[in-house]
Amino acid sequence: MPQDKLHKISASLGIGKLQRHIFLCADQSDAKCCSRKTSLESWDYLKMRLKEHPGIFRTKVHCLRICEDGPIAVVYPEGIWYKLASREVIQRIVDEHLIGGRPVEEFIFARDPLNPPPAG
Repeated sequence: MPQDKLHKISASLGIGKLQRHIFLCADQSDAKCCSRKTSLESWDYLKMRLKEHPGIFRTKVHCLRICEDGPIAVVYPEGIWYKLASREVIQRIVDEHLIGGRPVEEFIFARDPLNPPPAG
């Protein structure tokens, strides 16, 4: 049954119990916001650090459509958008925001929290 398989996969990833989700623009074939090397260094560091934090999910995206001052990262549910997310900045985002709950203000360029639709 495909549905059972999906439930097992999602449960093994902690889906349903996630606290935060970070998306990182990385590994572009035509890098515009930063070098491909910089974005991959950020991604590799993020993967390594989040292995020990199952409540935080990570997703590599090809492009977040902000082709300036990258790598670009966005953290949900807060909707915090970060610029210049190099390995060093990712380290601070992980320690201060993802784990500590305090956004790294000096690298934020936008906020767009997801709000649930009104009930009824």
